[in-house]
Amino acid sequence: MDIRMPAEALSGSWADTKSARDALVAQGAPVVGAVLELLCDERSPVDWTVSADVLCRIGAPALGPLADAAAAADSPEVARRTAWALGRLEVEDPEVYEPLLSHAHPRVRTNALCAFQSRGAGAVRFVDRLVPLLGDPEPEVRQRAVWAFTAIGAGAVPALRRVRREPATGTGIRSGALEALADIGGPAALDGGDLEAWRRLARIKRLSETPHGMHLCGSWYAVPTDDQDAVLEAFDLGDPEPVTLRTGEAAWNQDHHSWNRNPHRTCARVFVSPVLDGWTLVFGDTSQDHHRIDPAEDGEEFLAEVVRARCIDLSRRFGAAHWYGMSCGDGWTAWCIAEAGAVVRHYDAFDAEENGDEGPSHACESGYLLPHEDGFPEDAFDGVDPSDTAAFTEHFHRLKLELGIPDTLYANDIAARLSVDPGALGADTGVSGHGVLALTACGREHGHPAGALPV
Repeated sequence: MDIRMPAEALSGSWADTKSARDALVAQGAPVVGAVLELLCDERSPVDWTVSADVLCRIGAPALGPLADAAAAADSPEVARRTAWALGRLEVEDPEVYEPLLSHAHPRVRTNALCAFQSRGAGAVRFVDRLVPLLGDPEPEVRQRAVWAFTAIGAGAVPALRRVRREPATGTGIRSGALEALADIGGPAALDGGDLEAWRRLARIKRLSETPHGMHLCGSWYAVPTDDQDAVLEAFDLGDPEPVTLRTGEAAWNQDHHSWNRNPHRTCARVFVSPVLDGWTLVFGDTSQDHHRIDPAEDGEEFLAEVVRARCIDLSRRFGAAHWYGMSCGDGWTAWCIAEAGAVVRHYDAFDAEENGDEGPSHACESGYLLPHEDGFPEDAFDGVDPSDTAAFTEHFHRLKLELGIPDTLYANDIAARLSVDPGALGADTGVSGHGVLALTACGREHGHPAGALPV
């Protein structure tokens, strides 16, 4: 094959170019420049994944040229392509990436860290070389360094703790080491000094914290009480750790959205809020919520039964109890209202046609559409292109106004009318006491989930 003409050889489908790719990989270093040129050419007929595959399989000879190309990339697309290839070179020893850790361009340093991150525990012998990157002047490099240490895991803990014990080490590096330790093992990975420092900072921040609207995705309970101990007992929670609202919100969202495969990631801890306008809110899944008693039973039906039973029990203790659910991804919303030991309203937007709409409509729902209801006539959007967002939106609002179609009601709207909307907290929200992160039965057995939380 003529190495001066890789474009013709590599044009075609992934399967059709296999023999050409293999031939170029066999030639190695002499073809790197020509293939790299194709990778960086956004107008090239060669799919960038084809040229990237060749460079990745050539390995170490492509390292320097790819680093130079990444540093010189003049478009986000070229930067993405070169970063992808640079972090995935097929080399036996990641040691070849070490010189790039001190490269002048932060993008190259980040890409080099990706290579160590991808090797996980296999990169443990490089921890001392990676430590300085925790204090890099560029945020993207610092974050990637934390991720690299997190991937290395427990083997990196001794070095990170040593960094924390050395006052002469730069503040940025020590802060990065603390975050990495938390990501690796949660509070259990921190020594007594770090835990006490975290608690002091949390106490200081709580004194001047102004509530802010929370990102709502998941479910929470609301009970009209200022007796936090009683709430902890009702939910079978223990080891409460005082935290700011910011920390509690972050824990709830982090646990709920985590891709971590730990089976207890979402059911180990719960955030119990301070008293907000007379209500205590409880965010998160308890062990009972998460672990189904009968694996053959439908999950949604089981959750509904758990929610109803708990709201009934809570309303006997506190006079009333509400449960709310919201999703930031698919429009799901739900609520359950109990008073004096009885459910007076249960609604689930995704199950409303069957058993999700229980009890008469609550008074606070009057004048609104429920999420599963469509107030528009069947032909309301005939001839309107849904891909034309501006035109579709204008037509939607005009027709809604003309036909007098009510607004749609969601769980946060119900909460605002009946208790407190955590998505609308602000300086005028009445706050007393402090919130806590408390452990469920699963948490008391397995500990807090790993991960750093803001204070």
